[in-house]
Amino acid sequence: MTPPPDTLRALVDRLVPADDHPGGWAAGIREFLPGALAGHARADAPLVDAGLARLDAEAAARHGAAGFAALPPEAADAVIADLLEDRPAADWGEVAPAAFLRAVIRLCAQGYYGDPGNGGNTGGATWRAIGYRPGPEDEPEPDRTPPPTIAWAATRDRYDAVVVGSGAGGGVAACVLAEAGLTVLLVERGPWLTAADLRPDHLRNQRMVLAVNGGLDTPAGPPAAGNPRVIAGPAGDEVVWPADPRWSNNAMTAGGGTRVFGAQAWRFCPEDFTMATTYGVPEGSSLADWPLTYDDLEPEYDRAEWEIGVSGDPAGNAFAGRRTRGYPMPPVRPNGTARVLARGARELGLRTSPVPLLVNSVPRDGRGGCVNCGACVGFGCPGEFKNGTHNTVIPRAVATGRCDVLTGAQAERVVTGGPGGRVTGVALVAERDGRTVRREVVAGHVVLAAGAVETARLLLNSASEREPRGLGNNLDQVGRNLQGHLYAGAHALFDEAVQDCVGPGPSISTNDYRHHNAGVVGGGMLANDFVPTPTQVYATLTGLGVLPAWGAAAKAGMRELYPRLALVAGPVQEIPSPAARVTVDPGTRDRFGVPVARLGGSPHPEDGRTAAFLAERAAAWLTAGGARSVFGFGTVATGVPSGGQHQAGTCRMGSDPAASVTDPWGTVWGHDNVHIADASLHVTNGGVNPVLTILALAYRVAGHIARS
Repeated sequence: MTPPPDTLRALVDRLVPADDHPGGWAAGIREFLPGALAGHARADAPLVDAGLARLDAEAAARHGAAGFAALPPEAADAVIADLLEDRPAADWGEVAPAAFLRAVIRLCAQGYYGDPGNGGNTGGATWRAIGYRPGPEDEPEPDRTPPPTIAWAATRDRYDAVVVGSGAGGGVAACVLAEAGLTVLLVERGPWLTAADLRPDHLRNQRMVLAVNGGLDTPAGPPAAGNPRVIAGPAGDEVVWPADPRWSNNAMTAGGGTRVFGAQAWRFCPEDFTMATTYGVPEGSSLADWPLTYDDLEPEYDRAEWEIGVSGDPAGNAFAGRRTRGYPMPPVRPNGTARVLARGARELGLRTSPVPLLVNSVPRDGRGGCVNCGACVGFGCPGEFKNGTHNTVIPRAVATGRCDVLTGAQAERVVTGGPGGRVTGVALVAERDGRTVRREVVAGHVVLAAGAVETARLLLNSASEREPRGLGNNLDQVGRNLQGHLYAGAHALFDEAVQDCVGPGPSISTNDYRHHNAGVVGGGMLANDFVPTPTQVYATLTGLGVLPAWGAAAKAGMRELYPRLALVAGPVQEIPSPAARVTVDPGTRDRFGVPVARLGGSPHPEDGRTAAFLAERAAAWLTAGGARSVFGFGTVATGVPSGGQHQAGTCRMGSDPAASVTDPWGTVWGHDNVHIADASLHVTNGGVNPVLTILALAYRVAGHIARS
């Protein structure tokens, strides 16, 4: 049965009714739905078609109406409410009325609160109604400069070094080695995306795609097709895809996560390097001290802050230990929530500081200063004011004439064959002109910086007769101790407007809860959050139960509550476990036939205590600032390892080959020409964002290679 053409419109305009602002249909959902149902929501299309036909039958059965569109508003709303409770009067057959309506409600929210580029929210009127400001009117046009990459056929057969992965670690390593005089091939699995490619899609971005729609490919993420992973859960192995949070999706593009990161540039503090000494070793954990100290890494922290570019206030960050000097730029402009949080901090006696950011707060290095747009984390920066490896160290490496950047190519194994199992290069695979191509590149040194999951996978897939369990894995350490960052904190509603959409957002923090908290191993930093997108706020408020999902109250509630919502959160200092690990599954392969990563284990029980502690502290801070309703969060999932945020630890450095994968310089035990330069090295992952530590370690690792 084909429903009358006005049935869908009538339903949309009851889910998002007109008031002082246009209803959903007039506001652009009519343009959004056809593309959504033919694209990312195509799996819902049969359900929507069948549900609309039965909706008309329901109107006839209940009210004798010619169809749903003929019902008065009160009767239509009553039908919707009953069907959401699965109380139909007509025969719906195999169609679940509640599932049908939830699908349409979800799509209406996407079309109404998403960006105009997806076909809804005509002219951005919905954003103006709730007070969301995506950016200043004079925001610069995104950069569209052609990338400095080479063609597959132009790749040389031999380099002094091949660096796999172009994110924080790989970009720095390529630059240090090229500037030291080595010829370098920098291999990136993803494409080189421009800022225009990464803005401003609110449904397809690295921050919110999973929570909002559950199935879109993001520009910076791996395509779902051909890229499975396996989750070793309590019920057995399960194949998952990049849209599933358990996949642990990292950005895969030139610059890696630095293209879309929030850019929080914290140093680990001295205790972060001596967790086992400071707290002891909890039962069932592999908590250990690093083989280096804060003071050992301080010169590289300083170098990263000045060469990549960090804005901040060193006077507020004495927790981190000694500093060679301050930051090269002052802090960014504070967000509106900083005012009430400063008030709350005074009430509680908390020490606070601005959040250090890898963002130009003022013009620097030929690029302008931050324009405080409301779409930072998860998106590309329109004016390249956010400092990633793609616009700092990689251009420097290319400028030497000794660094080639190859994108859209995947390392499938590290090649051995020299005397005593010496590594001789890297085997690459790619798709060109619709066909799979392969080649081996000879290298004097191989530097792996593909992220904690993919670096471990590459080593495990590089087995040889000498090392049948994987390169560097004769003692079964590769892939163990997988960590990420669980986040804990609290949402709060204030009586006053606190969200002014001044980006990036994080502008006030406290480090008072990083360490030495009674009953907790470690702790974490707390800060206000990034400017939330309207789709994010809709999902948050409906999830908290303070906003209805549909109807006049939902629409009015978004206008009332969006400006009054604040979030304080921070990353939990996780406790590593040897059972949380990456292995490979030979029975499940990617589009090139390479065995995929298999993720198993769970967070350590201590992480739950730390998360609960940080959630309680965040709630107290917001309450002291004047919040009238506070909602803490910090649940720790079991049966799946942490790794979706800031994955680390799978190739930890150490002084003992029996308990680590590399030496203190990031060189894989037993291989003097294979090195790790990403967060795989981390023994522990800190209670802060780890990117500055990744950058600093990459300077240390690459500098050691260059000197040797």
